[in-house]
Amino acid sequence: MQLSTATFNSPTCTPTVQAFKFLIKSDRLPSLAFPFTVKGNQEDEAQVHVWEGYVDWKNRPAIKGHHGGMLAASFVLAVEVLENLAYLANASNLVLYLSKFMHFSPSTSANIVTNFMGTAFLLAILGGFLADAFITTYSIYLISAAIEFMGLLLLTIQAHMPSLKPAKCVMGNSKSVCGKIDGVDRVMLFAGLYLVALGVGGIKGSLPPHGAEQFDETTSEGRKLRSSFFNYFVFSLSCGALIAVTFVVWIEDNKGWQWGLGVSTASILLSIPLFLLGSHTYRTKLPAGSPITSMFKVLVAATCNNCKGGNSKNAIISMATSPACTNEREDGEEIKTRKKVLGQSQTLTESLKCLNKAVMGEVHPMLECTVKEVEEVKTVVRILPIFMSTIMLNCCLAQLSTFSVQQSATMDTMLGSFKVPPASLPVFPVLFIMILAPVYDHIILPFARKVTKTEMGITHLQRIGTGLFLSIVAMAVAALVETKRKKTATKFGLLDSTKPLPITFLWVALQYIFLGSADLFTLAGMMEFFFTEAPWSMRSLATALSWASLAMGYFLSTVLVSTINKVTGAFGHTPWLLGANLNHYHLERFYWLMCVLSGLNFIHFLFWANSYKYRSSTMPGY
Repeated sequence: MQLSTATFNSPTCTPTVQAFKFLIKSDRLPSLAFPFTVKGNQEDEAQVHVWEGYVDWKNRPAIKGHHGGMLAASFVLAVEVLENLAYLANASNLVLYLSKFMHFSPSTSANIVTNFMGTAFLLAILGGFLADAFITTYSIYLISAAIEFMGLLLLTIQAHMPSLKPAKCVMGNSKSVCGKIDGVDRVMLFAGLYLVALGVGGIKGSLPPHGAEQFDETTSEGRKLRSSFFNYFVFSLSCGALIAVTFVVWIEDNKGWQWGLGVSTASILLSIPLFLLGSHTYRTKLPAGSPITSMFKVLVAATCNNCKGGNSKNAIISMATSPACTNEREDGEEIKTRKKVLGQSQTLTESLKCLNKAVMGEVHPMLECTVKEVEEVKTVVRILPIFMSTIMLNCCLAQLSTFSVQQSATMDTMLGSFKVPPASLPVFPVLFIMILAPVYDHIILPFARKVTKTEMGITHLQRIGTGLFLSIVAMAVAALVETKRKKTATKFGLLDSTKPLPITFLWVALQYIFLGSADLFTLAGMMEFFFTEAPWSMRSLATALSWASLAMGYFLSTVLVSTINKVTGAFGHTPWLLGANLNHYHLERFYWLMCVLSGLNFIHFLFWANSYKYRSSTMPGY
């Protein structure tokens, strides 16, 4: 017979089912497929696999064979195409909208865009935290998509109604006085922008882990499919980006911003029913409470006990009998039940011994923590250096939307009879990623598995390291291309001219390809690494670190450019990156500096990666 909700909730269901209903509600089982028997009205039996810790969209226990799998993840991938289209369509061209229609200065417009994008990616941490602690990833996506829709709707209405914008004028024309946006109109603009940022943050923090949770990590096949999911998640990002930077940007430039914003609004709105369409297939992880609270509790307890000192040997001996050191603070019967199910218990490891003091000695009752919580904090501490190593790569990626576009604008952008807009240069890395992602997943990865005879083939840290190395090559290529571009300008006497240089912009496309490859390896590797290595209770938050790294990379780029100009200008020389004419910049020196910094960052990454030990257990929370 088929198990139904009525059967499961029936008062006549077997004591076995009643017992497991109690265990499910009280969170006493690991996330394993656990078979049990249910007797129906006709006394026939059925084997049902319940995934403890997971529920369906109606908050009922998720059942193996009915929930999860690649079908459920496919809905997530399709939704990500629409979501990234809605976000990037505006972010990629927003600086033009702010300067041309809202009459902000170029520098102010650039700062607004940088702050907007940085805030959106940083808010992914908030989305991940809420998904882990209080609300499911399923609910977070729906709430965040609704918030982003409201923000885009506000921006669309403002773009459509002339009364909500400054009067038209020609920027830079001394005869034309351009009024700046202010008052209610200004409030409406920034309210719309930051509602979009809040929505994007929630989606980026919840959608990738929601898709990754659909796979059974207790099997080799499930882990392989999860790895493929992260590869194709980057592929979906690129699909949305391709439509955004070509079709939607063309609409904004040629038909009007109200139409471009309208497409984005319709896109995010369409993503909601598409996401809901897959509801019956999803399995959703139950929130486990705030992981931040337990982390601070462990750190404070360890600090207090380290300050007190004491006999470590006696503390270690007493750990087995100390109530504060049990894996769970439960009564005797519950401990026996858990041990019977798990058949194992967790002990303290030798790494980061200073944190072991959190469960050694007496502390305030509010600071009492478990061995499990201590080991989870150790895991978080170990992945933080890897996270810090990825920020420099994203700083390099930030150059693709700034100096690289300006470089190509000075060059010959003709492809036959077609003129390529400089702002469409991101098409090159996007197309390259769309080609490389399936090739990597279906050719490179299976070959690596055969050669290494391992399940992963290429480890997460090897993927991240490959991306970091490619970023070094990309910056070296960028420096060489800039040197060639300036030599061409000097040779033809065009240093002070605004005419296009007789050199094709495809030279700049080389650095786009290298950085696009670096982005594919690193972003997919980061998301999978943070998701699989983080404690089960904070997987969404850990996965959001990938987006936080991107935000910090953008902010670091801004700080780096400002610092370089101050330092180089302080010695009586012209700042490297200042002025209206790019031909007078020392951009090649900046790229060489980025290359050196990326090299040092790569060495820093290797130091931590070589000493990193992957978690041996795949069971959630262990």
